[in-house]
Amino acid sequence: MAFELEQREARHILESIELGSTSIPDCFALINDADPTLVYFIITWLRSRYANHSASEGVLGRIIALMQAYPKTAQILKKGKADALVDWFEETYAYRDLDAGEFLAVVVEKLES
Repeated sequence: MAFELEQREARHILESIELGSTSIPDCFALINDADPTLVYFIITWLRSRYANHSASEGVLGRIIALMQAYPKTAQILKKGKADALVDWFEETYAYRDLDAGEFLAVVVEKLES
């Protein structure tokens, strides 16, 4: 049950940024309360997924707005990137090859184990 809850919370963070369904202050509150490694994974997945996408302006624009409004976001990302789990994931998977559901299932499972 905890795994499902963690996955829903991770999806909420991802979709809040991806869909713009949450204000920037509320997005930061979610990010600030989340595991830094999870935050790194989500932001990196979004950047990779939307690098050459027709909706990139909106998604990447929200990430930029978040980082400009809340500089602590960069510190959270730096801390998350330092986790050894990131190296494992990036050696095993390509962000662009996983859809949101697959990505979150892999990441949350590893974070919870």
